[in-house]
Amino acid sequence: MERKLIIILSIFIIGTKAFCEQNYVVKPVSAVSNTTQTLQVNSSNTNPQNVSPTIPQMISFEKCTNKYNVAVDKLYFLTLASINANNFIIKEIQSKNGYILFNAANREFLASVHRVDNNSAILKIVPADNNYYFPLGILTNIYKYIDLNITTQIDELG
Repeated sequence: MERKLIIILSIFIIGTKAFCEQNYVVKPVSAVSNTTQTLQVNSSNTNPQNVSPTIPQMISFEKCTNKYNVAVDKLYFLTLASINANNFIIKEIQSKNGYILFNAANREFLASVHRVDNNSAILKIVPADNNYYFPLGILTNIYKYIDLNITTQIDELG
C-alpha cells in the first residue's frame, strides 16, 4: 500500500515538473557571445493576467492615463510622493505646468497632471522617448500608491 502511494506521488511530481518545463523554456547564456537570456512563453500563457509586471512589454496608451476624483493639486502631490516612495529618480519638477520628469528602469518618464474640473484630474505617465515597451509595474506601483493614499490629507509644513 505504501509502495503504491510512493509510486503515485513520484509520478505526480515528475508529471508536474514536465508540465512546468514545457510552458517556460529558458535558453542558456552562451559563454562565447554577449547574448542575454530569453524567456519563451507558451502561447497559452500569453494573456495579460499571466505576464509579470517586471518583464518589459508593449503598454497601451490607455493604461498610461488614469482619472481620479480629487483636486489637481492633491493629485500632483500624491504623484510626486508615489514616485519618491517607489525609489524612482526625480530629475525635474514643474509644479506650475504640473509635470514630473523621472527615471525608472533605466528609462525617462514624464508624469503630468491635468485638471478636468474642480473635483477631478487626470494623471498621464508616458515614456519620454515614446517607446511604450517597458515594465507595467512602473505604472501599477504609482497607481496603487495613489489609490492607497488618496484619502490622506495634505499638510503644509512651512
